[in-house]
Amino acid sequence: MGKMKPHKGLAKRIRISKSGKVRHRSAFHKHLSSHKSGKRLRHLRQDPQVASCETKRFEKMLFRRLRGRNQAVATRRRSPSPEERRAAREGAKSE
Repeated sequence: MGKMKPHKGLAKRIRISKSGKVRHRSAFHKHLSSHKSGKRLRHLRQDPQVASCETKRFEKMLFRRLRGRNQAVATRRRSPSPEERRAAREGAKSE
């Protein structure tokens, strides 16, 4: 079976913060802005964070756990520590 490789194109286009939030550049903002209204350009400057529904898709492409814009840190799934794994294994053996 082949390796699970992260999507390199996506990895180059986003940045992941320490808390797991995903930042990206919004489309339609780089050039040809003279015919766009000021309101439209202001909105394109705002909120570089990706929405939660998109982060779910990004997780599958990058094989990494991420966090959406309005998702609390506590709701993020995390890997158990070695001590927690050991305790869970011992708890399963005793049953």
